[in-house]
Amino acid sequence: MKSENLFIVLLILLALLAAVLSSSLFTVKEWERALKFKFGEFSGEEIQPGLNFKLPLVNTIEKYDVRIQTMDRPPERFITVDKEELLVDSFVKWRITDLQKYYKTVKFRANAENRLEQKINNSLKAQIARRNIRDVVAGDRGEIMSIVQQAIDGEASAIGVEVVDVRLKRVDLADQIQANVFERMRSERQRIANEYRATGNEVAIEIRANADRTKVELVSEAEKKAQLTRGDADATATKIYADAFGADEEFYEFFRSLNAYKSTFNSSGDLIILDSNSEFFKHFNSATK
Repeated sequence: MKSENLFIVLLILLALLAAVLSSSLFTVKEWERALKFKFGEFSGEEIQPGLNFKLPLVNTIEKYDVRIQTMDRPPERFITVDKEELLVDSFVKWRITDLQKYYKTVKFRANAENRLEQKINNSLKAQIARRNIRDVVAGDRGEIMSIVQQAIDGEASAIGVEVVDVRLKRVDLADQIQANVFERMRSERQRIANEYRATGNEVAIEIRANADRTKVELVSEAEKKAQLTRGDADATATKIYADAFGADEEFYEFFRSLNAYKSTFNSSGDLIILDSNSEFFKHFNSATK
């Protein structure tokens, strides 16, 4: 009976020892850091990853994730230098670098992100207010983000964190401004198209004018050459006639008279009254003899 009671007592003691050991040992994962508290007060001890020991009912442990965290910020409205409204959507990546400072200043992630968000908003507001829409949307994003990150580095260091990256995910125009910008873009494209068309018309007119001028010059040159050719042909024909009829002047005179008769009596209604002894009828008179 006594041995059975002793066995039960040993079992109870072993169970109590196991419970004490279980509550005394804890593990800090590789991506975590921990702070030890004594009766609820921070003891100043920071615990590294691995298996660690604490006193039950005396010590409590707070664990923190030291991996990179992402703060996805809601869209905020900002005003550009030309007084137009932009809707900016951004995110921030940060991590804890000084756990004790982090605990003493903000304690929790929500508090840390509120501090960072306020500083980011102020810096973004200042940078966007110096630029127009084109610079913010397309030109200076990298520069803006670099300046914003430098501006919040001091605040981040003060609360024991490091800002790894700041990015603008999206930059949108307010609905009315977006419509106005699109209309301006459409008008600008229309203006450029009109300029191209006007330039094309000017070129076409110039080409047609050059073609017409070339045509006139070619026709004029052709007519000039034709006249010269006709003149040369007439001169050649005259020379041939002269050479041919010069050999027999009487025949040449007779041939000319025949042409004159042909021209004179071309119509049946013609009536000419001449002396029968006229020189014009010389060849008729000679033919009747």
